[in-house]
Amino acid sequence: MKQLLIIILRAAGALLLLAMIVITVFSVSPIYRFSRPQPFSGPDIYNPYEGFSGSWKKACFHTHTRVDNILNECPEYPDVVYEDYKKLGYDILTFSNHNQLTTHPCDSSLQVNVYEHGYSLAQFHKLVFNPSRMHLFDHILPVLASQKQWQYDYLGSDADFIVMNHPDRTRFHGARAMRLLTGYQFIEGECGYDSGLIRWDQGLSAGHYSYNLLSDDCHDSRNHRKIARRCTWIDVPSGRYEDLAPVLAAGRFFTMRIPDFGDGDWNEKYAGNASLPVITDAGVRGDSVYVCLSAPARIEARGQDHALLSETTGTAMTYKLGEDEPYVRFAAYFDNGVVAYTNAFARYNARITDSPYVVSPHRVNIFLTILFNLGLLILLIAEFMALRFVLTYVKKKSRPTVEQLRFRGIVP
Repeated sequence: MKQLLIIILRAAGALLLLAMIVITVFSVSPIYRFSRPQPFSGPDIYNPYEGFSGSWKKACFHTHTRVDNILNECPEYPDVVYEDYKKLGYDILTFSNHNQLTTHPCDSSLQVNVYEHGYSLAQFHKLVFNPSRMHLFDHILPVLASQKQWQYDYLGSDADFIVMNHPDRTRFHGARAMRLLTGYQFIEGECGYDSGLIRWDQGLSAGHYSYNLLSDDCHDSRNHRKIARRCTWIDVPSGRYEDLAPVLAAGRFFTMRIPDFGDGDWNEKYAGNASLPVITDAGVRGDSVYVCLSAPARIEARGQDHALLSETTGTAMTYKLGEDEPYVRFAAYFDNGVVAYTNAFARYNARITDSPYVVSPHRVNIFLTILFNLGLLILLIAEFMALRFVLTYVKKKSRPTVEQLRFRGIVP
């Protein structure tokens, strides 16, 4: 019995060492020298709602379906999920299964090639829009900001857009990472916890402009608590990617958090989603920004460092953005529990760039890169040596001794 216990413990140790070896191998990364964060500045105010036509379409860009392989994340196939969302008033739905492109179940003209990248234990996931190919390499345990930055560079090199998924749930992804990371165009700024909005503001406050793109990240469309809880209202004539792409790039959309109307009563949920309040207008007038709503709400204007700049109750709000104020965004809290978020109005210089979005310089620190990866190599050798020792020890321990064989009468 004691010998069996020893064998089990040693086998568990071997499995642990194998896991450590895998994590070490998939930790290779350059180490960057990040530029100092610089808040937005300039004589102009970026208006993401320029050219607004008032043709809002209700969209969800991040959801999951059943797929025909081992890694299934949802019990329903795409056609069922699509119909479930249509019943709840969604006009546009894209399927973003992990590391797999999913074909639109009904209309090939509405196909949007997007997938969710990431296997990591830290839940560092990204949506990749319109890639030329799928990239499967991932850091299993991305602790360093440099590892995350390398992935944004790696994935963004041949894709239209990158979305930072659920930063409020990602481990090892605090304020420092948000101050440093760049290269993502969108962020899921509120995906279950208010801390996501803080993460968005931390990035904005560091001068990393991004749009807030909210979706359900739904893994079961028949679960009333998971479907139709978040959406993006986008100003497009159709769900075709050629219409979506330029509007996404410009930021002409607003996002919404939706309560679980009916708490299990589907008829109430359908009715609640059919009568959602919306933003009727938003934009820039001179040095002021404004938002107009279809129903009264408590409206907040938030800016640098998540600061509350102004607050009012009604159907409209105007805020004069001071020359030393980098940005402002609006949030409207309606009486029925719905919350709507505008994208940020940020300062920039229109004579130099088209928008406040820039990829901040981050150069490879050659010395630290060599040192870090050399350390990984030394660790890997040590892990292999430890694994060899454990396997050899188990093999020896599993052999019966001469005394044991003699006791069993196998040898004289």
